[in-house]
Amino acid sequence: MKSRDLKIPAQRHPEKARRPDNDQPRKPDWIRVKAPTSEGYRQTRDILRNNSLVTVCEEAGCPNVGECWSQGHATMMIMGEVCTRACTFCNIATGKPPEALDVFEPGRVADAVRKLGLKHVVITSVDRDDIADGGAAHFAQTIRAVRRQSPDTTIEILTPDFLKCDPSVLETVVAARPDVFNHNLETVPGLYPEVRPGARYFHSLRLLQRVKELDPSMFTKSGIMVGLGEDRQAVHAVMDDMRAADIDFLTIGQYLQPTPKHHRVDRFVTPDEFAAYEKAAYGKGFHMVSATPLTRSSYHAGDDFARLRAARLKSLGK
Repeated sequence: MKSRDLKIPAQRHPEKARRPDNDQPRKPDWIRVKAPTSEGYRQTRDILRNNSLVTVCEEAGCPNVGECWSQGHATMMIMGEVCTRACTFCNIATGKPPEALDVFEPGRVADAVRKLGLKHVVITSVDRDDIADGGAAHFAQTIRAVRRQSPDTTIEILTPDFLKCDPSVLETVVAARPDVFNHNLETVPGLYPEVRPGARYFHSLRLLQRVKELDPSMFTKSGIMVGLGEDRQAVHAVMDDMRAADIDFLTIGQYLQPTPKHHRVDRFVTPDEFAAYEKAAYGKGFHMVSATPLTRSSYHAGDDFARLRAARLKSLGK
């Protein structure tokens, strides 16, 4: 597979203005979830606590935590609980991380993966702009630790953008050979200044394209949220940019405002609109698409990866 060159458009369609502060939309029935109460949920929580691990499920207030943890699924968040960025959609604490990276953390992640019996694990992190390589070596060490203890477990990573690092740090992560390399674009480029001010849209696209250049066999994945104030044309333009970067797997989910201090919900996108986005994405050439109100990067990640890998093997006649 050969990556195509990214073509940077000279101009984007203007984004729709954000809703006024006194016009917060009501949460519809299709976005509501039950509180977690199952025994499986408690068992997963205890294993994570006993291994002193942080999960993005809790830190980001994921609405699917009850369902996923009840099935023994969790997204491990490495490199601490404090992010050096201040994205307005995210509920993870921001500021200067109080401590260096924990050299024992990769082993604890591997222990938890083994105890949970995971067939597929997602490993993500906060942004660590205070570290020279952005945590690339720590990601690689965690991948290798999981491989040693659970060689049959497939590994998906959801990385930062490594914006302030030497470009070569990406090679460190790719060389550890995760099964899926995920980095979320999060939103359309016109909303980056207010939603993702510390990031650069085309840098993130280029990061994912570079993964394919380094290892054409590696699956790449990215996602966006809707309901932040984007319009349909802008979402379709992002899809086109992702396919130009040879991204295999697209996720689209509804943005939910974690606290009143965060970016407001502009509107709740209907299930029919999500279905239309999914159909359009497959038409543009994505190999796997998940587009629902409750879709998150890690939601049903293992099942989706199994289908994605099966589709590739079928296309190769195996």
